[in-house]
Amino acid sequence: MARIAGIDIPKNKRGEIGLTYIFGIGRSSAQKILLKADIDFNIKVQDWNDDQLGKIRNIISEMKVEGSLRSEVQLSIKRLMDIGSYRGIRHRVGLPVRGQTTKNNARTRKGKKKTVANKKIATK
Repeated sequence: MARIAGIDIPKNKRGEIGLTYIFGIGRSSAQKILLKADIDFNIKVQDWNDDQLGKIRNIISEMKVEGSLRSEVQLSIKRLMDIGSYRGIRHRVGLPVRGQTTKNNARTRKGKKKTVANKKIATK
């Protein structure tokens, strides 16, 4: 199992897919990394040699990934909340931030449904 940027990359995956296990690296950036390191996209991680692994580590060390990227994202969200922007308020309240409707769906963001009981009608 290859270990890059503190993450264990599964050895039975293709290199392009395996690199996406690192936070901050998607498919397109994984392809760019492998292209820069002169490694075929379809070679599995277990078939990488130490030289190829070293090249990939060097390329990724120049990028902002994992802990530093996570903290930067959290600081950006905190800044939005502190200045009281619309997006910051949506983050604070726990509602969808990017304009999605909340009348029917948005359960992922709002959480489990909170049922409110009806008032009982007084009988005569």
